[in-house]
Amino acid sequence: MLTISRRGHEMPPSPIRKLVPFAEAARTKGVKVYHLNIGQPDIETPHTILDAVRHADFKVLEYSHSAGNESYRRKLVSYYHKNNIEIDHTQIIVTTGGSEAILFGFMACLDAGDEVIIPEPFYANYNGFAVEAGVVVKPITAHIEDGFALPPIAEFEKVITSKTKAIVICNPNNPTGYLYSREEMETLKQIIIKHNLYLFSDEAYREFCYGGEHFSAMQLKGAEDNVILMDTISKRYSACGGRIGAFVTRNKEVLNAAMKFAQARLSPPSFAQILGEAAIDLPDNYFDSTKAEYLKRRDVLVQRLNAMPGVFCPNPGGAFYAIARLPIDNADNFCQWLLESFSHDKQTVMLAPATGFYGTKGLGLNEVRLAYVLNTEELNKAMDCLEVALQQYPGKTN
Repeated sequence: MLTISRRGHEMPPSPIRKLVPFAEAARTKGVKVYHLNIGQPDIETPHTILDAVRHADFKVLEYSHSAGNESYRRKLVSYYHKNNIEIDHTQIIVTTGGSEAILFGFMACLDAGDEVIIPEPFYANYNGFAVEAGVVVKPITAHIEDGFALPPIAEFEKVITSKTKAIVICNPNNPTGYLYSREEMETLKQIIIKHNLYLFSDEAYREFCYGGEHFSAMQLKGAEDNVILMDTISKRYSACGGRIGAFVTRNKEVLNAAMKFAQARLSPPSFAQILGEAAIDLPDNYFDSTKAEYLKRRDVLVQRLNAMPGVFCPNPGGAFYAIARLPIDNADNFCQWLLESFSHDKQTVMLAPATGFYGTKGLGLNEVRLAYVLNTEELNKAMDCLEVALQQYPGKTN
């Protein structure tokens, strides 16, 4: 009898994408769906970087170096220097999206059965990458009442064992939008130095910080060998389909191990490296208008949510996500009901149930993640739908 691997059974479905069939069915019934479930920006990809791909002139589409084109890695050095991260091009491996950078980190630094600590709620695919690498995720809970701030050191130390090898953070955070302060990053440094751990820092949303400055894990002094940076151009330049990221570390042993995995997959996508290289030449003020637009959207979303009876949403400090607590019995049922059974003026909204962003079973049952990636007019219409839906939902709570 043919069987599916244990890994295949354990691989979690995406809380972001698992409701897609219901959204497709709603559309076939003529219902407009406002997609707040996925971090796919509607900001146009800069035409100059698309032109760099269109006008690329070569006779053979060759493999690149397994670490990525040297010209691109050298350009990335200049980008990181502008962000107060001092590295050289030999400390960068270009990856197929930030996803591959995360997987390279797990595979290069941890053995099957080793444990990583991740503050929850966390980016759901960390769970998937952990399953692929045979790694065990140990969540510690950040609370919505605190705006999802970093849990105290004592909470980390409760779950540290001889198998603990790393801490994973996303800063600014997906799914909460929380921006870790310099002080919180220094707290993490204390923990990783004391317990000899790696710190994997996912900084995909570095450019989108509101009311605070981004402090990179790569800026922590005295923890140079402990830190692995995972990065991507996907959200930065609204180029999600480019699938180009970066694995960055000053730890030579880790870098050498990761390079073997990079060699095994041959090379990252060539056209997208051309796009990424051109993006470094965008003017320094490129992010000003994009950041201002996301800030406007955040303010609309948070204001509308907190004006609804029984709803609470902390104000995100970065990225373009928020988690809201709703007066509902079950987020998975509610999000499916929105697509399957509800419409308001032939419109509905698609959300991501927060249960898929927690590692602790039973948490997030009355929470959803919202990505404010639509313009304010559509965002307001989506909030109109949600407000009516919360009044009509059969599983409404007080």
